[in-house]
Amino acid sequence: MSPAGSKLHISSEVGRLKRVICHSPGPELTVVTPSNRADYLFDDILDLEIARREHSRFVAILSRFAEVLEVSDLLTEILAIPEARSYVVNNSGDAIRERATDLTAEELTRLYIEGEESRGGALAELVNESGYALPPLPNLLFMRDSAAVIGDRVMVASMRHEVRWSEEVLSHALFAFHPALRNEGLWYDGSEERRLNVRLEGGDVHVLRRDLLAVGMSERTTAAGIDQLAEALFRDGEVTNLLVVLMPPHRSSIHLDMIFTVLDRDLCCVFPPYFFGPTRLPVLHVRKGRAGVTEAANLFAALRDVSIPLQPVFCGGERRTMQEREQWASGCNFVAVGPGQVLAYARNEHTLDTLHQEAGFRIIAGVDFLTGDEEPEGDERFVLTFEGSELVRGGGGPRCMTLPIERGPVD
Repeated sequence: MSPAGSKLHISSEVGRLKRVICHSPGPELTVVTPSNRADYLFDDILDLEIARREHSRFVAILSRFAEVLEVSDLLTEILAIPEARSYVVNNSGDAIRERATDLTAEELTRLYIEGEESRGGALAELVNESGYALPPLPNLLFMRDSAAVIGDRVMVASMRHEVRWSEEVLSHALFAFHPALRNEGLWYDGSEERRLNVRLEGGDVHVLRRDLLAVGMSERTTAAGIDQLAEALFRDGEVTNLLVVLMPPHRSSIHLDMIFTVLDRDLCCVFPPYFFGPTRLPVLHVRKGRAGVTEAANLFAALRDVSIPLQPVFCGGERRTMQEREQWASGCNFVAVGPGQVLAYARNEHTLDTLHQEAGFRIIAGVDFLTGDEEPEGDERFVLTFEGSELVRGGGGPRCMTLPIERGPVD
């Protein structure tokens, strides 16, 4: 564990990764069935053992570059702190307060992640209907959704879907009580948000520079949520500009990081139909100290206006068929361990080939990297790939599965 004196800090998407939070999928995934998968926001049901193996390989690669903190370990550690335990339990409903009295910290962590089933009465038993006093968290795998570190402070998400409400409480508790997650406070606390139209999720928040954010206004992040965040950032932080991408209500693009991620100081990967041509998405520019918003011609014009001229690489290459297939398979969703050094699913071959051919990335199979058969050299651009054909069925990629909490500066 990092020393208590190490503080959180994120001022870019690609600075050298130092610390990151992940969650290894567990029994909570087995609550997802063909009949309830939509309720749990899944497109399909996942094979737990295969998903665990894929995730283990991912974390093994990530661990070569940064300290990887497992969220279940962090939760167990704070639930052993009386004040933190009291906060979590008192924000979880009467049924859980009664159950939690005699549980150890380890048992309570398991309860929060795997859920507490409630069988109901005689009629519910007759028709074999069950529910949960505390919802299980199969989406905890996608750690990016529930929080974001911006500068030295934290945004705790206000989740769009009720099945994920306890993730807000747990995120708040982690950043409020864990000594390894010391920070300067909260920009926004979704665990306290009760208004139905105010929603904000971490997958839509991209820290491009210490003074600049790109934010997706999506089916899970609302205009009111972005306004709340902008007000706090402009009032108390270094952020002076927000570029807001107005997202379509499609299942394949639930967050901005499903269609756009930064790869290097001057490079990003995008899903082309949403950024070029007649189907491009509207982009709004919100500036500190200026009333209202302005509309940009497109995202790249807006980026040039704030002196960050990113060049795009196309997810799926030039063919629309491959663009759509690979975007659906999280082909735009990368996580950077350093400038021009990223992790990605191996299955998105056309995207990887485009990165190699057009941007000079070396493609390295994760297994070859872990065995020492292939090593990146110095500051070269590279993509480390890993198998994720099971994980991707949950609807996310490497960026979704990571919550960076500390990065180094970008020169």
